[in-house]
Amino acid sequence: MNNHDLSPVKPSQRLVWLDALRGFALLGICLANFPEFSLYTFLSPGAAAAMPTADEDGVVRFLLYMLVYGKFYTLFSLLFGIGFSIIIANAKKRGDSGFGLFYRRMGVLAAMGMLHLMFIWSGDILLLYALLGMLLPLFRRVSDRALLVWAGVLLAMPVVVDAACQLAGVQLSRPFVEWQWECCARYGITEDNFAYWLRDADSYGEVFQFLLQGALVRAQEFIDGNRYFKVLGLFLIGLYIGRRKIVADIASHRAWLAKVCRAGLAIGLPLSAVYAWDAMHGRPLGTAGHSVLYLASVYPLGFAYASGLCLLWLRHGRSHVWGWLAAPGRMALSSYIGQSVIGVLVFYGIGLRLGASLGLAQTEAVVVAVYLFQIVACRVWLHYFQFGPLEWAWRMLTYGKYFRIMRRK
Repeated sequence: MNNHDLSPVKPSQRLVWLDALRGFALLGICLANFPEFSLYTFLSPGAAAAMPTADEDGVVRFLLYMLVYGKFYTLFSLLFGIGFSIIIANAKKRGDSGFGLFYRRMGVLAAMGMLHLMFIWSGDILLLYALLGMLLPLFRRVSDRALLVWAGVLLAMPVVVDAACQLAGVQLSRPFVEWQWECCARYGITEDNFAYWLRDADSYGEVFQFLLQGALVRAQEFIDGNRYFKVLGLFLIGLYIGRRKIVADIASHRAWLAKVCRAGLAIGLPLSAVYAWDAMHGRPLGTAGHSVLYLASVYPLGFAYASGLCLLWLRHGRSHVWGWLAAPGRMALSSYIGQSVIGVLVFYGIGLRLGASLGLAQTEAVVVAVYLFQIVACRVWLHYFQFGPLEWAWRMLTYGKYFRIMRRK
């Protein structure tokens, strides 16, 4: 085996439509995350109702539940699974050394996720992705049929867990909730100032105090949302898609993509409207009922987004729009963490202090501006460089050698 066999995928070998899907997913991730960055999520009902855009905010919130929440992390998770399928296929060709590189790659990603979680934003997903990604080689010899069965079981598990917890009257994340408030009390963070702490923070030290308890909140969210089952199940579907060579030749799978898109829209859109109604009204259908709605609405609509964009690519693939959309997708890691840095600088006290002062509609208008900025910035960056800055560091730490980042003239 020569050194060339152990080299990473070159930029010229990338699929533009796959990067465009990542770019589109990043828009949805930003739409979903920025209400928390802007601290709107933490406002009391009274404070939110007092916003001048309160009427518009209600509509936007419904649309977020219906069209955004869960759907784009579904798409992002599928893309991670597809990416893992490519990495694992390459690792199998390389033998034991290939899987060593795979685990090293996941280890570096986990370290980046931990740094992001503890020092920038407590809503990080990278650490969970890296840890669950390490399980994927265990499924490399599982048949395609068994892979889908495993995926189905994992995606359905939250319904079982939520129903059992509802019947038993227990909350699995209670220890983390108690630790969170103990941590808050240590630093003087209370229910009254919770929504304003980060906006009023005069130093990074105060921001870090909030992030410490935020890490416990993240653990609570993963447990209450059964996120590990969902993400691993979506990874396996992405792994299946990669195995079936759908990524390599989407043109020959046009009919299949059309069926997925039509079924996903027909099932996902109306049920997503019910899911949004249930979420907006405090889950009158109960935790288990809400979990059933999530299963029946979020995944079909997320799959429809993915297949629909593939069909658009097949029809309008020559449009320059795809190149612009693919730019942040080629720098997905840098773009994702870049959104967190921008959120901190715009909304927190160590930046522009706009937190807790914008309604939800205004927050999402900021998202559009941030995303357009990222598209242009990534396009300009990739004109001069081969990789995003964090992608470059990730490659070098994975392979243990230097890679030239500048493009050749």
